[in-house]
Amino acid sequence: MSNYLRTWQPGGTFFFTLALADRRSALLTQHIGLLRAALRQALRARPFSVEAMVVLPEHLHLLCTLPSDDADYATRVAHLKASFSRNLPDGGPPARRSRRERGVWQRRFWEHTIRDEGDFRNHIDYIHYNPVKHGHVDQVRDWPWSSFHRYVARGLLAQDWAGTKEGDTRARFGE
Repeated sequence: MSNYLRTWQPGGTFFFTLALADRRSALLTQHIGLLRAALRQALRARPFSVEAMVVLPEHLHLLCTLPSDDADYATRVAHLKASFSRNLPDGGPPARRSRRERGVWQRRFWEHTIRDEGDFRNHIDYIHYNPVKHGHVDQVRDWPWSSFHRYVARGLLAQDWAGTKEGDTRARFGE
């Protein structure tokens, strides 16, 4: 088995991808209320700032910043995943009994430490464009489960940011 090394940076900003075990599932969007509640619980238990987020049917991307004295993102991710799984109706998919797991999520998650402002902007753009990339919508603005709408409301992105799938897809962060 591989031995993964993770970056531990107090106060760091991190990009995460969390995926369901069954990549054909749509549990995350079908139970968006439970996912929102799980995120609120994770934020209360171990505070962090959500910089950007998108929820697709079978995976989510999250860009967050930890408190300046804290580098423990793994506990936050575990809390989010466990809370969502625990509250699924009918218990969700069959449990992996030997490891006391519910079998909802992939065991691992993707993590990337944000290096600088350019990397930060690129990951925000990636998060917001992801529903178009996966063919769920033709325009970023048409996907309801995205922080894109918060960025538009704050005047950081235009409603027509990234154009359409067939047209202009250049990121216009902050224009």
